[in-house]
Amino acid sequence: MQTLLLDFIPKEAQSQVEALLTKDNLVVKVRKERKTKHGDYRQLPGGKHQITVNSNLNPFRFLITLIHEIAHFEAYNTYGPFIKPHGKEWKMTFQHLMLPFLRPEIFPIELLPLLANHFKNPKASSDTDTQLALALKQLDEPNDKTYVFEVNLNQRFKLYNDRVFIRGKKRRKRFECIEEKTGKLYLFNPNAEVELLE
Repeated sequence: MQTLLLDFIPKEAQSQVEALLTKDNLVVKVRKERKTKHGDYRQLPGGKHQITVNSNLNPFRFLITLIHEIAHFEAYNTYGPFIKPHGKEWKMTFQHLMLPFLRPEIFPIELLPLLANHFKNPKASSDTDTQLALALKQLDEPNDKTYVFEVNLNQRFKLYNDRVFIRGKKRRKRFECIEEKTGKLYLFNPNAEVELLE
């Protein structure tokens, strides 16, 4: 396995990850940032399997994403190709694979209760777990972005793709936001990163 890949995860997790990847004989590629996903898994022609993970993730999110994608491969191998991508088989596999990593030697102590709660019923993306996603983002390199929950009512903001929105009221978990150009209503996770506009 490339040493480069190990550089992206916490040092204390490297030998466990190396053992997992050697056993599964997976192709893992580190990619440039993709705005819509942290990583993915796919079966390639000829029976090979590939995982990609974004290079811009902090070591803890990188590790979670990598194990998330390995769980897709192992669930596919164990249960076959007709399971739901994030169904019960994947959830059980992800829980099983992630459990040995949930230790204070690997993750910051303040993340462990949030991770334990998340892995009771893991979701398709850790970003939908607002508390965990926010805690993980606090460990990122500082940037000039603001979270939607920090935006004032009726304030304008834009996304990475330059689409401009106006923040509306909060529903139970998400925020209503109107796209300025089209007038369409969208629901935003509270921890979506945006750029404030005057």
